[in-house]
Amino acid sequence: MTRYPRDLRGYGAEAPDPQWPNGAKAAVQFVLNYEEGGENCVLHGDAASEAFLSDIPGAAQWPGQRHWNMESIYEYGSRAGFWRLHRLFTGAGIPLTIYGVATALARSPEQVQAMKDADWEIASHGLKWVEHKDMAEEEERAAIAEAVRLHTEVTGTRPRGWYTGRCSANTVRLVAEEGGFDYISDTYDDDLPYWLETGGRDQLIIPYTLEANDMRFANSPGWITGEHFFQYLKDAFDVIYAEGEAGAAKMMTIGLHCRLVGRPGKIAGLKRFIDYIQGFEGVWCPRRIDIAEHWAETHPPVKRERPSRMGREAFVSKFGSIFEHSPWIADRAFDLELGPAHDCAAGVHNALCRIFRTASEEERLGVLTAHPDLAGKLAAAGRLTAESTSEQSSAGLDMLTDEERETFTRLNTEYVEKHGFPFIIAVRDHNKASIMEAFHRRIHNDRATEFAEACRQVERIAQFRLQDLLP
Repeated sequence: MTRYPRDLRGYGAEAPDPQWPNGAKAAVQFVLNYEEGGENCVLHGDAASEAFLSDIPGAAQWPGQRHWNMESIYEYGSRAGFWRLHRLFTGAGIPLTIYGVATALARSPEQVQAMKDADWEIASHGLKWVEHKDMAEEEERAAIAEAVRLHTEVTGTRPRGWYTGRCSANTVRLVAEEGGFDYISDTYDDDLPYWLETGGRDQLIIPYTLEANDMRFANSPGWITGEHFFQYLKDAFDVIYAEGEAGAAKMMTIGLHCRLVGRPGKIAGLKRFIDYIQGFEGVWCPRRIDIAEHWAETHPPVKRERPSRMGREAFVSKFGSIFEHSPWIADRAFDLELGPAHDCAAGVHNALCRIFRTASEEERLGVLTAHPDLAGKLAAAGRLTAESTSEQSSAGLDMLTDEERETFTRLNTEYVEKHGFPFIIAVRDHNKASIMEAFHRRIHNDRATEFAEACRQVERIAQFRLQDLLP
């Protein structure tokens, strides 16, 4: 059995209405990453200098050495950029979420006090602003615990939100296992929060962004001027806001860094964007913790049966009758690479149909011949499966006149004699009259054409049956 862990489905075609406070059409959330003083530096016990997200073209780590230019660029963020951003957002009345690297916060007491005085949320950005991809699991778990401890010591309260950024494949699970976080943001996979079963709990995930993010001032392709940044943010907001007006409200996250957008030529675009969105009604600019609290209250986690997590016996028991009297299809489908994308009607249908389509012609014929005649003797005797009984009843085939019943009986007999299997049609797509019309038309097809059509109808019947069971 192979189970694929990635969730490529998410909410699917119908995302939930977030029901933002006061009927807001869009939630626009600003994050300021505070990393200055937590980056790679030999003074911090690291093996080399920092090389990530600066204005130095082609920066590389310097093993065993301080990189004076790199350090000073980070220091610009704490010395000047932070205060420019502080004036902008407090002046606009928009609260921020700080992603604070614990060691950086510990080296910046005046900035931390300013964050607290402004009632900004200070979420955790890890212990140090370093790569975690090669960390042993126990080392990363210890780093998470120390980040929480130091953060609490420095700010006075433990962090309720977490974002590592340079994370490992274990990060989200390990942070969830820590047990104290209202949300984790180490994903980029949706426009809305969602619940993830991981680390032994239902963990709220509030996805972050790397595209509506000033980091692209330091990456290629990226922003060259503040106007580029403004135009991208404006375009994204316009789409999000229009979706909200159409009843499909979403969340827009904007990622910022003190040493990047804190520069005068870059912050101009951000200021223009803030002025722009403040001209709209129904725009909510919360902290991330406000989103987490709203989501937990409005959209709490819902437990439901997930096909990809079932054992074989439960899977076959649940889906063995979807293809009429053919549990072998569900049994074989269980061995496919199922994952979260299969935890819905379309997902299980696809898996079952793959088995049916690749079965031998003899096996598929067995599925066809397992289907009862429409309005036939089994129906009259009450010996249909529950699914077939409901389906035939929905089209009125349980309330035929004597003449209609005689016609169906005659056509059934002729059809089976010609093709070697019963006439099969997804009755939920039809009424009694259109079923009869299809019967008269299809009985004249050659066997190969009708075999293919009957198989398509079997798949359609399976689709309806699964839609009764799964979202």
